[in-house]
Amino acid sequence: MKKVLVCCNTGVTTSLLVTKIKAVAETRGLEIEIEASPISTAADHIGDADAVLLGPQVGFAKEAFEEAGAKNVRVITTEDYATQNAESILDSIESIL
Repeated sequence: MKKVLVCCNTGVTTSLLVTKIKAVAETRGLEIEIEASPISTAADHIGDADAVLLGPQVGFAKEAFEEAGAKNVRVITTEDYATQNAESILDSIESIL
């Protein structure tokens, strides 16, 4: 099973977003483990993740995540994040896995 980590400042907004993404993944029959994390503790989880998505407000950290060994790091578009567009975000996840 593929693992995806979704990060933002505190993890609150991404927790809501992850719930929506999981629901869409279930309807598509995908077996993906998706977890939300605040950026402050994300380093504890990046080694296990097959992909890391960053909220646009923490997109500045993309290079640091890559240097720390994170795989497939992407920044969620501002539009998708603001509208909680789980369909589009899941499409993005599928394209990098």
